[in-house]
Amino acid sequence: MKNITIPIFFFFCICSLFTVNASAKTQLTYANFFPPTHIQSQLAESWCKEVEKRTNGEITINYFPAGTLTKAPQTYDGVVQGIADIGMTVLAYSRGRFPVSAAIDLPMGYSSGVQATAVANAVVNKFKPKEFNDTAIMFVHAHGPGLIHTRNKEVATLADIKGLKIRSTGTSGLVVAALGASPVGKSMRECYQMLQKGVVDGSSHPVEANKGWKLGEVVHDMTQNFSTAYTTTFAVFMNKDKWAALTPEQQKIIKEINAEWSLKHGIAWDEADKAGMEFFLSKGGKVIPLSDAQSKKWEKAVAPVIADYIKKTSQKGIDGKVIVEFIKINM
Repeated sequence: MKNITIPIFFFFCICSLFTVNASAKTQLTYANFFPPTHIQSQLAESWCKEVEKRTNGEITINYFPAGTLTKAPQTYDGVVQGIADIGMTVLAYSRGRFPVSAAIDLPMGYSSGVQATAVANAVVNKFKPKEFNDTAIMFVHAHGPGLIHTRNKEVATLADIKGLKIRSTGTSGLVVAALGASPVGKSMRECYQMLQKGVVDGSSHPVEANKGWKLGEVVHDMTQNFSTAYTTTFAVFMNKDKWAALTPEQQKIIKEINAEWSLKHGIAWDEADKAGMEFFLSKGGKVIPLSDAQSKKWEKAVAPVIADYIKKTSQKGIDGKVIVEFIKINM
């Protein structure tokens, strides 16, 4: 009787083990700083739902918008450390940490979010930056042309912007300084109050932020400095160990979703720019185009920003000139 009972006992243990494994789910967390009503936040949440759908519920993701799990500047480190399993953040918030990718943000004269997003992914795919090696990068995307917005002063010339305090971060801060203004390095979440209270005279941001972050309520003039338009690169990362723990089939599915959502984010930036312009104008905002002569002056003024990038990256053993030329070809 003993000889029969023991094998049966082990048989049921093994069956139970397989049953547990078969029903086991991978639960992940996703941290994002965009407010839940922002289109980029909604897209991030839909990415989570799409992963769950296509993996037939094998992977579920709890989404945390508005910096509720990790603040924007700490999101990348939070993903590395496992505080969040997945995160979306602005690369420029970690100044100097992503030297190859920083070239994307340079004032190259971007015209749309789709264009900037295509350039961003082309750079990442071409150069495969080692700076991302401590995470598993999902995809990158980038907003449309970053322009100068001010509260109480029209800016139509370089003389007009001189000495103004402009909220800006990363490369946009360098651009603002090159134009003669004083950059104030604060995140987008702090921008509204700073403008409302007059702590800064303006902000450097894409048109979409006028609605997405309600900045159109606190800025009154938009300078269309397209010749010096920069972008900001956003990246979605996953904790390296959590990525490695997924099955090859699950990884394949997520990669397919990443390719689709990267384009969705680029398109959404352009749609949001249109909505941002409508909101800005509805609040009485004034659009100030630059003359051809001023556009050339502004472009010349920011040229040292690009030259300095090439110089500094070369000191790190990175051929920044090759990256810059690659971007120009792919614009």
